[in-house]
Amino acid sequence: LVGFVFTGCRKSEAPFQEAFKPFSYSADVIDKWMTLEIRLFKDATGIANGAFARPFAYSGICAYESIDPGFASWKNKYNGLTGLPETDKSQKYYWPASVNASLAEFNRSFFTSANSNPTDLAAIDSLENAISGTFTTVDADMLNNAIGFGKSIADAVFAWSQTDGFNVNNALSYTPPVGPGLWEPTPPAFAKAVGAFWGNDRPILAGSGDNTLPPPPISYSEVPSSPFYQMVNDLYTASKNLTTDQKNWAIFWRDVPGVTTPGHWISIVQQVIRQTHSYLDKAALTFALVGICMNEGSVNVMKTKYIYNLLRPVTYIRKVIGDASWLSIVPTPAFPEYTSAHAVVSASAAEGLTAIYGDIGSLTDHTYDYLGFPARTFNTFRDIAVDAGDSRFYGGIHYQPSINMGLQQGQAIGKNILNILIPSPEIGKR
Repeated sequence: LVGFVFTGCRKSEAPFQEAFKPFSYSADVIDKWMTLEIRLFKDATGIANGAFARPFAYSGICAYESIDPGFASWKNKYNGLTGLPETDKSQKYYWPASVNASLAEFNRSFFTSANSNPTDLAAIDSLENAISGTFTTVDADMLNNAIGFGKSIADAVFAWSQTDGFNVNNALSYTPPVGPGLWEPTPPAFAKAVGAFWGNDRPILAGSGDNTLPPPPISYSEVPSSPFYQMVNDLYTASKNLTTDQKNWAIFWRDVPGVTTPGHWISIVQQVIRQTHSYLDKAALTFALVGICMNEGSVNVMKTKYIYNLLRPVTYIRKVIGDASWLSIVPTPAFPEYTSAHAVVSASAAEGLTAIYGDIGSLTDHTYDYLGFPARTFNTFRDIAVDAGDSRFYGGIHYQPSINMGLQQGQAIGKNILNILIPSPEIGKR
């Protein structure tokens, strides 16, 4: 297995880390909301796995914009968002209460619009009230100012989110093209294609996907000596000889069933915040930046998939190689193969985390302890992205070149995002 190696480091690997001026408030409020969101999104229905990057991104923006962290607001960077509320500089605010109110308000709006189970809304109210109960010694005016401001941010962000095209694009019908090498519904469910128009969603940051479309995949061929046949045969041969570690690797990053792929990365964000003892502002920055990176990665990879419409390994293995009963150990998602969404989203998220924390040194991912899966340990965030991407080869659902190119695409998207956000001369001046 030949993996992808990240290249092209920035002048500083952690530009946000250099500008960071710590706050005195605990990150506990954001930690608790991340925990609830991971659970609620995991159990939500009718939303594709990768699409959960979207509410995580908007939630992170609510958290970031509802405090005054020493970084500039990104309000002039958001694509199509105008009139974002500002604080009254003559007033005082208790920022944990602002974050609590903002995340509660956004999640209530999101889950109401998604026609979710009433117990979801009850859980949101319960967490908001529990956190509010810890603010009893805070000055009433500071508290009310913060709550009002946080809710106003959430209302503005939610209204903006409803105009990004997702709800319209997700409802459009799609008929896949037919021809040699093109995607078709895959066993065992043979489900209809999902996310065909997701790539048309408005990005959160204009220009985040510029110059990131990868070149076409290897030319399709059914000739045994061809590069395409050999590429698929490499996966097929590996699938017949998987070690226990390789199977565990694939299942660890399966994520469905599980916390979803975006939820897995938010779980990693939680673990990083806890391990580094980050304060509220740094936690909000991390939540927002990683969420944006995942959303932009998701939108761009889905656009890529439906531009190239490459068939999945299971289709080729059954029809061309001739193993009519073969199945991947990880269920094949109902959309085209190239490039790997796991790779793109993970590589983009890794760029965001690296920009804030640099190379963390050692991080053990305990996301799936609750399922009894062995934890996995990494030295860098980019190592985590490679691990996530390569897991899809062992899972039998992605060719290795699609993973490698996806990692490159995701890194490019992440770097675009950093280039959009970092040059602001206001950073560190608030």
